[in-house]
Amino acid sequence: MAGTMARPDPRPHATVWLQPAAPAKPAVGAPCNGCGLCCLAEPCPLGMLVSRRRTGACVALRWSDTGQRYLCGMVTDPSSVTGWSHPWAVRALAALAHRWIASGAGCDADLSAEARAPGGGADHGA
Repeated sequence: MAGTMARPDPRPHATVWLQPAAPAKPAVGAPCNGCGLCCLAEPCPLGMLVSRRRTGACVALRWSDTGQRYLCGMVTDPSSVTGWSHPWAVRALAALAHRWIASGAGCDADLSAEARAPGGGADHGA
């Protein structure tokens, strides 16, 4: 029998819950807009250190009601993530985190987001 079989998508699928007001995920390479999808799907290398895990949402991810976007707590308020309160340590951590997460370098999350059907909740698939 000639023909080809559809191959299953090898990437795992997950459901992550986003704030309803979160911006839509930008295209890969476009500037980060704080959609949060990447950090909710899995932590970055820095997030793995502070979250102490390699899968699931990053514990450093913070929602900004005023900005209506997600922010990295290691950049905006490292003391809330680490518990460290020495001003020099907090400033150093924020500067390192800004560099380590490649803040401003563009979206590198090759993920797709899908809204659930009405009545199914406000979530997006990763």
